[in-house]
Amino acid sequence: MTRENHRPHGAHEAAQASDDAPGSRAAEGVARTAGTAVVTGAGSGIGRAVALTLADAGWTVVLAGRRRGSLEQTAQLAGGAATRCVPADVTDPAAVTALFDSVREHEGRLDLLFNNAGTFGPAVPLADLSFEDWRAVVDVNLHGAFLCAQAAFRLMKDQQPRGGRIINNGSVSAHAPRPGSTAYTATKHAMTGLTKSLSLDGRAYDVACGQIDIGNAATEMTAAMSQGVPQADGNRAPEPTMNADDVARTVLHMASLPLEANVQFATVLATKMPYIGRG
Repeated sequence: MTRENHRPHGAHEAAQASDDAPGSRAAEGVARTAGTAVVTGAGSGIGRAVALTLADAGWTVVLAGRRRGSLEQTAQLAGGAATRCVPADVTDPAAVTALFDSVREHEGRLDLLFNNAGTFGPAVPLADLSFEDWRAVVDVNLHGAFLCAQAAFRLMKDQQPRGGRIINNGSVSAHAPRPGSTAYTATKHAMTGLTKSLSLDGRAYDVACGQIDIGNAATEMTAAMSQGVPQADGNRAPEPTMNADDVARTVLHMASLPLEANVQFATVLATKMPYIGRG
């Protein structure tokens, strides 16, 4: 992950000053100003790309993840932007509670959760998937997403001014599975249900929730795609990928909307990946 595609920190402030002039779209309430964001899985991949893009846009970003060293690397890449590292295992209810309690204490409020932490698990046929491997994927992708969403929801509905936004990281697997992806695909379908329920329950408290379904972003987790991955017809073939920064810019757009507007579902994928049609 490099910094070439990120706007230098400070450019946001100049742009915002212009946008806030009388008669501007921001002054009319069309765009949401930056606030405090929590990004889970912020130590690598999509989480790191989103955290850096939010930081460049003027957000205060709380970087959450299991490994402090990786989080600190993300903070270093953010330069002088406002970031704070909070090591946390999203599968641990006590750790998640501590994470969001720290946001209340240090930042005072929460405007955005990018619910991103996830794992693929082993790519094996259903008959060969152990219960332990199944449970490990469910613990991170579903239980972890639920715990973080619940903690963020509680904070957002009680803060003043109340409200905020939760963006869940889904997957194109929420629509079309890959071979040997039972646990991952099941949890991403469950994420869609979580997103819909959060959207409905959040209406009374000005909490908006959307989901971004991502296909073939170039990260550490998808590095093998250039060497060939199993296809539905039983063959193996390399697949195109896209820059994770393109995903991050989509998340920034979703996050920048006023709470009166919401991107319920967005799909961002490598244009030529085998997804639409027959490949």
